[in-house]
Amino acid sequence: MIRSPLMTVMVDAVMKASRSLKRDFGEVENLQVLAKGPGDFVSKADHKAEEILRAALEKARPGYGFVMEESGVVQGTDESNRWHIDPLDGTHNFLRGIPHWNISVALERDNQFYAGVVYDAAKDELFVAEKGKGAYVNNRRMRVSGRREPAEMLIGMGVPHIGKGGHPLFLRELASVMPRFANVRRMGSAALDIAYVAAGRMDAYWERGLNTWDFGAAAVMVREAGGTFGTLDGKQPTSATDVICGNEAGEPALRAALKTVV
Repeated sequence: MIRSPLMTVMVDAVMKASRSLKRDFGEVENLQVLAKGPGDFVSKADHKAEEILRAALEKARPGYGFVMEESGVVQGTDESNRWHIDPLDGTHNFLRGIPHWNISVALERDNQFYAGVVYDAAKDELFVAEKGKGAYVNNRRMRVSGRREPAEMLIGMGVPHIGKGGHPLFLRELASVMPRFANVRRMGSAALDIAYVAAGRMDAYWERGLNTWDFGAAAVMVREAGGTFGTLDGKQPTSATDVICGNEAGEPALRAALKTVV
């Protein structure tokens, strides 16, 4: 693939931040960890990576706004563009030495997710997508899976952690999904799970209670890979919290299963 100037900026920023995280991941037992809430932790590595990302993106695209997991919303002078940044998605995995976490950066342009980068540093898999230019993993074109029968489909999901709420609804939804599909997976990173849908590794995915930095980058990938990305809360993706995506058959089949839940 030929990278656009925008994608070059995004990938360069993510790679700079990844070097810091890789070093910390190698010394995960020595990390100083602060409690951010029940079952939700943030490490110094998280803050450091966000600072690196913000500095690199501000230098390359001055005026763009930011929506960041750790530092919140920063208004830019350019009202058409803003970055959605998750410096460390899959924090629980990271802190336990499980090699399934990533850096996620999305560009929102004119109220739509326009481009995204998700980098799985532990496995060295770089997922990228830009509107109208396709989706790629390590320079290989991504396409959603061609599976059509729910009984053959693998469904990704997010499980609400302690203190988040929504457990009774999730259990009812899971009870509706499990009999209809081949199997389900919870891997601990929304961004990677959705990128896996784009890559055809999973056939559909749903999760409630997310933030835009969790899914914005991967949402572009699903659409550019020929899939469908939507919401369950009726909001536009740039302000949604409950999301659903999948291939042409998987997303509507999963949505139908979730609609039976009361």
